[in-house]
Amino acid sequence: MELDDIQGIVARGYSTLKSACFLMLAVTEPAAARAALGRVAPRVTDAAAEPPDTAVNLAVTADGLRNLGPLPADLDGFPDEFVSGMTDPNRSRLLGDVGENAPAHWRWGGPATPPVHVLVMLYARDEERLGRLETELRQDLLTTGGLTDVVRLTTAALTDREPFGFRDGISQPLIEGLPRTSRAVAAREGGAATGDVVKAGEFLLGYPNEYGLLTDRPVLPDGDDPAGLLPRAPDGADFGRNGSYLVFRQLHQDVEGFWSHLDAVTRRPDGTPDAAARDALAARMVGRWPSGAPLVHAPRQDDPRLATDNDFGYFTTDPDGLRCPLGAHIRRAHPRDSLDPRPGSADSVAIGRRHRILRRGRAYGPQPEARPSGDGESGLHFLCLNANISRQFEFIQHTWLNNPNFNGLHDAPDPLVAPRNDHRSTFTEQARPLRTRHLDLPQFVSVQGGAYFFLPGLRALRYLCAAEPAGGRR
Repeated sequence: MELDDIQGIVARGYSTLKSACFLMLAVTEPAAARAALGRVAPRVTDAAAEPPDTAVNLAVTADGLRNLGPLPADLDGFPDEFVSGMTDPNRSRLLGDVGENAPAHWRWGGPATPPVHVLVMLYARDEERLGRLETELRQDLLTTGGLTDVVRLTTAALTDREPFGFRDGISQPLIEGLPRTSRAVAAREGGAATGDVVKAGEFLLGYPNEYGLLTDRPVLPDGDDPAGLLPRAPDGADFGRNGSYLVFRQLHQDVEGFWSHLDAVTRRPDGTPDAAARDALAARMVGRWPSGAPLVHAPRQDDPRLATDNDFGYFTTDPDGLRCPLGAHIRRAHPRDSLDPRPGSADSVAIGRRHRILRRGRAYGPQPEARPSGDGESGLHFLCLNANISRQFEFIQHTWLNNPNFNGLHDAPDPLVAPRNDHRSTFTEQARPLRTRHLDLPQFVSVQGGAYFFLPGLRALRYLCAAEPAGGRR
């Protein structure tokens, strides 16, 4: 893997850089914008090594690519879902972005808000370093014209918990070809971690994916790159190589509503709260206890010793959902060995590898340990990377999370994150002799903004900043 040409966020989530913010910018004058981005491009962090104090990564929307100018206006070679954008009406229906989640209500990225063209992601070891980094970058980006501020998104200090209070970031795929992947595989008994290791082409353009193929990517005629800035492919100058698609969605989490609802439905017959029953129901909806322990291995109570346990399947251990309910969030987001046509087999696991994403999100707002009364708006800036938005992110969102008939269920979309478009949402706890059904779940997560971005390789980024528009393109 060409780590010095890959942006660093692909290889790592910057776990040592606890502070972060995201700057959304708009292109107002293409030539000046290219010059401004050119000043920042040398500071963009690559994937070769863990950055010690700060990191900068940069991505561009389809409209941003059009406005910057060097690429063909039709963006030939980019996929339809990226070109049309997240707010296309057909995409909105597919993703469940209707009703309360509709782009018309979004705070950014929607049709009623200023356009977003460029995303600048800033990370630092602490808030002081982040402030200095942002000041320096703003000087390069915004003081000479060409780019304007749209919105600045802040984040909470990075911890291992998401706003509902559950341990997060446990189940991440390992990218084949990264040095850290080889070390992780070797550290496991027998050196076998095949269920976790995913081909680089599932996340990066220009590498074989889980089908053994190269995902379609934008390749330009050689004449469009006379300076030879881009990698070469057999059919031209490879603008896509070492790039990825970044999905960004701001998800508001109704933390107070979530726990209040669970309190209400788990009260004892005399009306007093039952904290143990409340926490158990929350764990069954998530599929893990707050510590991170999976219900498959800890079905009755939390076991912090299993906090990072990710070595399990469903088909052999829990095919009927008696330990981890069939509709639990983690069972939908990553079904592991339970996929047709041969659940429990290596083929089932292989199918799952074709629908993995790299999550790089950051929480915002007051977090569980800092929320004295549940006040304050909290949520997740959900970021994920994939080489095929349709087959990866959109498939997970539509076919697994939002699907009311997932795993043979009925009227049962994801109990945690799915929209409640028809106000019918059921969560079932499988049990013998009788199951328990929780009806009319309210909506706990709503979309506040979003966009699809292209995260270019560093050579492609330099080309984007340096190249002049070709004649007849605009």
